[in-house]
Amino acid sequence: MSVDVKTVKRVARLARIAVSEEDAERMTGELNAILGFVEQLNEVDVSGVEPMTSVTPMDMKKRRDVVTDGNKAADIVANAPATEENFFLVPKVVE
Repeated sequence: MSVDVKTVKRVARLARIAVSEEDAERMTGELNAILGFVEQLNEVDVSGVEPMTSVTPMDMKKRRDVVTDGNKAADIVANAPATEENFFLVPKVVE
């Protein structure tokens, strides 16, 4: 796949980026180089390679997936200037 100046200008317009004629010519070469690199990656045989989330082996931290109320209501309202029964008290703004 290769990109031409018309495609660069179209993508720039869709992205709402102002691109001059000179920049479009330069970007055409840069985008074609990037796409060439991606095509090279498609040639790599990755069969038998396990997917990974990091280059260093690590176990994911896991917790039980349960619904709770958090038991943190008192902590949440602790710094509020006015509270009542774990609710924020605010001044009335509409009459």
